[in-house]
Amino acid sequence: MKINLQGRNAVVCGSTQGIGKAIAVEFAKAGASLTLVSRNEESLKKVINELDGSSRQRHSYICADFTDPDNLRTKLEEYVKSNPPVHILVNNTGGPKSGEILNATTTEFETAFRQHLICNHILVQTFAGGMKKEKYGRIINIISTSVKQPIRNLGVSNTIRAAVANWAKTLSAELAPFGITVNNILPGATKTERLYSLFKSRAEASGKSVEEIEKEWLSEIPCGRFAEPVELAFAVLFLASEYASYINGINLPVDGGRLNTL
Repeated sequence: MKINLQGRNAVVCGSTQGIGKAIAVEFAKAGASLTLVSRNEESLKKVINELDGSSRQRHSYICADFTDPDNLRTKLEEYVKSNPPVHILVNNTGGPKSGEILNATTTEFETAFRQHLICNHILVQTFAGGMKKEKYGRIINIISTSVKQPIRNLGVSNTIRAAVANWAKTLSAELAPFGITVNNILPGATKTERLYSLFKSRAEASGKSVEEIEKEWLSEIPCGRFAEPVELAFAVLFLASEYASYINGINLPVDGGRLNTL
């Protein structure tokens, strides 16, 4: 089975590093035209130059900060005026900082809610109309295994990720009649800057070394290793393809078997 995304236009958020960048790279290899979304313009330009591309592909970017949903909406409104319909949307945003839920401020919850659910919603509202006209849409949200099994010391993240998962499930039923699917990828421990920042904060909070924390996390993964970002990208690539047309409204863990739930 060879996945071909030629003729498809994809928007990938958080695409200058980690899982988001890996997704953008694999989409480009499969023939899609990419629009990258991130807050750092220099990083966006760098990744654009690294993407594969044929004469039929057109790569671009939107520089936006998800702490400002109104600004994101304005930029998206300008984008749709001069660009073809989007077929694939990958919602992907960096996780909130770690910490126990009891110590979290209301501002931290509000900020995370805007960055994740509100901005995801703005993106879907912007592109759903084009997907309906094209009779093809794939909305894929990169969230967390915490929607099935909360992760210790990630109180705000656990809460917001669960909200996104339920928003997506609700949306999947509304959009399915138009040939649009909505699914969630739940990454396990993946070799990204985010993972190692979590090791560092957990080490500081517990008095243990980063190496000890890393070993503890590895001990919970049956596969015995952390995921490579590209392994998440392969799962997203499949869900974005025509082969996944009857997969809708699911939470797909890509975690090496770490979860103790089905």
